[in-house]
Amino acid sequence: MSSDVSILKLKRGEDRRIRSGHLWIFSNEIDNAATPLTGFAAGSLARVFSDRDQFLGHAYVNPHALICARIIGRDAAQPLDRALIEQRLKMALALRERLNSEPHYRLVFGESDQLPGLVLDRYGDVVVGQIATAGMEALKADVEAAIQKVLSPAALFWKNDSGARDLEHLPQSTEVAFGTVPEQIQVVESGLRFTAPLAEGQKTGWFYDQTANRQRLIRYLWPGARVLDVCSYVGAWAITALRNGAASASCIDSSEIALGFARRNAEQNGVALEMIHDDAFDALKALQAQGARFDVVILDPPAFIKRKKDIPQGQAAYRKLNQLALGLIDGDGLLVSCSCSYHLAPDDLVTAIQLAGRHSGRFIQILESGGQSPDHPIHPAIPETRYLKAFFCRVTREL
Repeated sequence: MSSDVSILKLKRGEDRRIRSGHLWIFSNEIDNAATPLTGFAAGSLARVFSDRDQFLGHAYVNPHALICARIIGRDAAQPLDRALIEQRLKMALALRERLNSEPHYRLVFGESDQLPGLVLDRYGDVVVGQIATAGMEALKADVEAAIQKVLSPAALFWKNDSGARDLEHLPQSTEVAFGTVPEQIQVVESGLRFTAPLAEGQKTGWFYDQTANRQRLIRYLWPGARVLDVCSYVGAWAITALRNGAASASCIDSSEIALGFARRNAEQNGVALEMIHDDAFDALKALQAQGARFDVVILDPPAFIKRKKDIPQGQAAYRKLNQLALGLIDGDGLLVSCSCSYHLAPDDLVTAIQLAGRHSGRFIQILESGGQSPDHPIHPAIPETRYLKAFFCRVTREL
């Protein structure tokens, strides 16, 4: 085999996971004697071969990252180019248009849409994107051209301010790719209209991954229910509840900007919200001290576990948060407990809920479990693409 730098060769036995469908190659899996990683520039393309010289796929490479290469195609005759990016965008769009009557959804979910390192969210005529890898950064101009050709949006905004870029030695930045980008994004979800901040917003401005779970909530509501939305961001859970039978709702969030948008969203949807600007744990303790009671408590916190080493501390945080929530549920109520931490297994969240229930003297019945919305499809060979958990729990007093 040629020692051409366009070839990346794996060590013996390191091709099994790639053959099973996974797209990630780790730096310790490379045969550096045959194809040294130091010969590759960050973001360069390569053909990947097994130790037996069998072609495994086209990949882009970053020698500075633990995940040093990501497979982007398995057809030896078809390397990734602008035409293939367009084709994959069209495939992604076809799914989302089947799922949604309005152009508001996650359009591209990285590896699950065969575009590793790329996330695109659509807000009508505005597309907001995030690039997490050096390889996709090198392809940015082709991605922009493909978006223009496939979607013809009014604007594309790159919100590349995620900490994931640090792992690839990429700077964090935001920039307008083309068009005039508004300060706020407009979202249509389940017939309701919301406004969210863009540059100052979380992620791409909205959490489409919870859309299906917010729909699930509706069946469990009843007239007169009192709702508490913890880590509410701009109020989507609470407003959905109020528009579907709940009598009152309160939002807790540590961001004053987010609560300002929650208030605005409540007004434009014809409902009223109480706002609590505080840390979630402190706010729940204060409500308990005041004797406050709710029928429905929704927990949608940020990820408490971002790395494996954070698991013990994160598990304790989830248990504590659920315990505080259970102390506020009056009589026969509902707890919706979510986690977006990939490193927290679903069974571990169930354990946290159950331990919190035992400590609080509450009986828990799990009625339904939910995951991320279908516009965040799961790649069956990549468990990392399955991250969101949501458990809908009936809460009663132990008899």
